[in-house]
Amino acid sequence: MGIWNLISYLSPGRMIDRRIAEYQNDLMTKHCEEVQHIYKTMRGWRHDYHNHIQTLLALNGDKEKTEQYLLNLNHDLSTVDTVIKTGNVMVDAILNSKLSLIKEKKIAVNAKAVVPPKLHISDIDLCVVIGNLLDNAMEACLRQPEEDRRYIRVFIGVLKVQLYISVTNSLCGHLKKSQKSYLSTKGSEGHGFGLTRIDRIVEKYGGYKNRQYEDGVFVTEIMLPL
Repeated sequence: MGIWNLISYLSPGRMIDRRIAEYQNDLMTKHCEEVQHIYKTMRGWRHDYHNHIQTLLALNGDKEKTEQYLLNLNHDLSTVDTVIKTGNVMVDAILNSKLSLIKEKKIAVNAKAVVPPKLHISDIDLCVVIGNLLDNAMEACLRQPEEDRRYIRVFIGVLKVQLYISVTNSLCGHLKKSQKSYLSTKGSEGHGFGLTRIDRIVEKYGGYKNRQYEDGVFVTEIMLPL
């Protein structure tokens, strides 16, 4: 490759295009993992449902045993983690999809979320923020070599007439900081498009963001006007 071709190839425009392509590929990979996990979960439910039907048929009309089996089954179902219902269908979809994948990767999760019916921010922008926050938290946890120390806590609610979003995750290692911002540990030159997308959306709506790292714990807080 000639020197001028090399300079052209490494031009800022080409480098940005390459990083955007890498970011889009990363998003597609995550989406495929989430869909595959949903299919796996559905197959599990189908298998369990089939077994329950076979068991009930095997009881051969024994009313007492059938009733007891149904009571036990009802108890088991009540102890299973239920899907999160925030009040916003699109937020429900992104939250449950991401959290389901996070749990599949053996990361402890604690999540509470309530979203008001009327928002100033668009549903799409809100889902972009939440999706990127959870992707970043999951990736940070997976870099923690000790599985029992991996955890993510999510809280979404209303605070002082603002939509408050908080994501806390365990983190192994140290983060680089440029001026007042933490840098992503991924991507060339330490820049992450996920962080950039979050920052731009927060700025777009005149919101507030705060990122803090201390003693192996990373916290992101975001407030958006209602």
